[in-house]
Amino acid sequence: MTRVNANAMKKKTPENDELRSHYDFDYTKTKPNRFAGVKKIYKQTYVVLDEDVSKVFQSSEDVNVVLRSAIRAMRTAGEKPRVQKRRAS
Repeated sequence: MTRVNANAMKKKTPENDELRSHYDFDYTKTKPNRFAGVKKIYKQTYVVLDEDVSKVFQSSEDVNVVLRSAIRAMRTAGEKPRVQKRRAS
């Protein structure tokens, strides 16, 4: 029969505990947590519009709407129609 020591699983505390009551941290030497979730950072690029173009658009949102629709139109115009292959019957 095996005897189990009752104190085997208890943590041992050092008798000479010299911890300070407070710590002064130098936060200038800290590093970001590489395991933390990554935040989405949206890249913002600034473009200078010509004067005649800037008279038409009142805000950046208006410019973005028109540019997105132009991008969609370019994508659909560039797509080739799919040709269905005939199957032997």
